[in-house]
Amino acid sequence: MREYTILLDSSSTDLAVGIALGNDLLKETIYPAWQKQSEYMVSELDNLMNDLSITKDDIKDVVLAIGPASYTGVRIALTIAKTIYLCTNCDVYSVSSLQILKCENKKSICLINARSDRSYFGVYENYLVIENDQILTNEEVKEYINSHPDYVVCGDTKYLDIESYKSDVLKEMLFLKDTLKKEENPDLLSPVYLKSYE
Repeated sequence: MREYTILLDSSSTDLAVGIALGNDLLKETIYPAWQKQSEYMVSELDNLMNDLSITKDDIKDVVLAIGPASYTGVRIALTIAKTIYLCTNCDVYSVSSLQILKCENKKSICLINARSDRSYFGVYENYLVIENDQILTNEEVKEYINSHPDYVVCGDTKYLDIESYKSDVLKEMLFLKDTLKKEENPDLLSPVYLKSYE
């Protein structure tokens, strides 16, 4: 009987892989692997599956972070998710790479470096979207942060010289899973890559 959920995120500087059973995150691996996720993600997933003595036939579904973020980064988890789907015909769910950065029970400004003095930006509170995912200049992001002092800044914001909250993205993915819509055709799923800010 298929029971296990695979969680994948390669959209930020960290590689994140997890396996859950129901609402329980059984095993996870998260570490910095910028531009190395493609080398390590499959082997890390294989290690976790071996640790739990599960096979591809035990996989019920896959949840992956779909962007916005680095196009190449997002494609790594997406390619692995599609491969699992093709091998198992499991269900596939996708979630915003910004939303999984949020701080539970707090209004959260979620940020990922979009390069060229820009940021991927979204604002969330639990399941609620306060500001849709978009690209802002870093100056606009700082203005928004300054005008919302009670919001928590989330993500890897070293590039902005701002301290931030670092979430366990896999736990957030699992928390959000019940709100996600199953992908009807995972073969057609593509990364969310916002156009450059004009």
